[in-house]
Amino acid sequence: MKKKKCIAMLLAGGQGTRLFALTNSVAKPAVSFGAKYRIIDFPLSNCTNSGIDTVGVLTQYQPLILNEYVGNGEPWDLDRSYGGVHTLPPYQAKAGGEWYKGTANAIYQNLHFLNEYDSEHVLILSGDHIYKMDYSKMLGEHIAHNADCTIAVIDVPADEASRFGIMDFAADKRITSFEEKPKNPKSNHASMGVYIFKKEVLVRELIADEADKTSVNDFGKNIIPKMLNAGCAMYAYSFSGYWKDVGTVTSLWEANMDLLGTDPVLDLDDPSFKVYSRNEPLPPSYIGVSGKFVNSIMTTGCEIYGTVKNSVIGEGVTVKAGAVVENSVIMQGSVIGGNVKINYGMVDENVVIEDGCVIGDERSDKHNITLIGRDSVIKSGTKLKSGEIVENGGNKA
Repeated sequence: MKKKKCIAMLLAGGQGTRLFALTNSVAKPAVSFGAKYRIIDFPLSNCTNSGIDTVGVLTQYQPLILNEYVGNGEPWDLDRSYGGVHTLPPYQAKAGGEWYKGTANAIYQNLHFLNEYDSEHVLILSGDHIYKMDYSKMLGEHIAHNADCTIAVIDVPADEASRFGIMDFAADKRITSFEEKPKNPKSNHASMGVYIFKKEVLVRELIADEADKTSVNDFGKNIIPKMLNAGCAMYAYSFSGYWKDVGTVTSLWEANMDLLGTDPVLDLDDPSFKVYSRNEPLPPSYIGVSGKFVNSIMTTGCEIYGTVKNSVIGEGVTVKAGAVVENSVIMQGSVIGGNVKINYGMVDENVVIEDGCVIGDERSDKHNITLIGRDSVIKSGTKLKSGEIVENGGNKA
């Protein structure tokens, strides 16, 4: 058996309840982003760009679309004869299946996968963050420190720190304290949910955690604090690039808006660090004589006959004449009818908004996004208030 230096385990089973209609029928990592991507494209592309060629994708909630999208891993150059990408649902035992109880239990249920590739180190990732990161640099520091565990850390605004695992560390980056989502954070050094473990340490800790009936089987709540208390060698890896937790409608909208402008906060066109995705071949997009496209992005297959401003338009979207789409995200395959007005809207895949509808009102802003779930039909002349949610497949009149 060929020994792998490092393999990745990507936690992609989250339900994403704070994204409401967007995750009613798809796992959060499969939600569309940035006109032609899905959230999971970012950690998968990071692995490819970091030279990590073996990735286990742990699925659970609504896995069908995610599994189909990942497929054999070919778009990310992860279709390998030895290694590559593997989707890993909860283990099916003779007595029946058992859902993943927590992030640590999810990895525990897949110890056979770790052993199959006999890796020296294991990289654990979350499937719900937007960022570009070379994990090989983090692995290099992890090895140089002879660390049992290395945690990627990014400084967040002080008023947001209570949403994250917060740590302190010494000048040599050795972690001195860690607290999961503290009410009164002692610092703003936040865990990114990116961990590298020595494999034998990880296996030991997972087996012990599974045997502890008081544990909720979570890395942030159980594994990391226990290892720190036991004196394990745990180090921080500081990251200063773009990173966004897109677990809410507002944060997902903000991340999409970060792609706009002549000098975007998040640049997805850097050829030295590509973000790969699985896309169907479509004809070039077309802007009609009556169409206006201002400070916005779109990909292939779109037809724009109305006005689009400050918006992100997914592949195969049609915006008919007289429509005005502003400050919005329109996902793939949706049709925006004639004279429709959308402001601060998020329209999921394959939605039809018929002529004359008004989506949003004077209260609309990034905290009051009007959300329309996939496969919905909004009947002619309908008015949706700011912050209103139409569930997947809904017919709103």
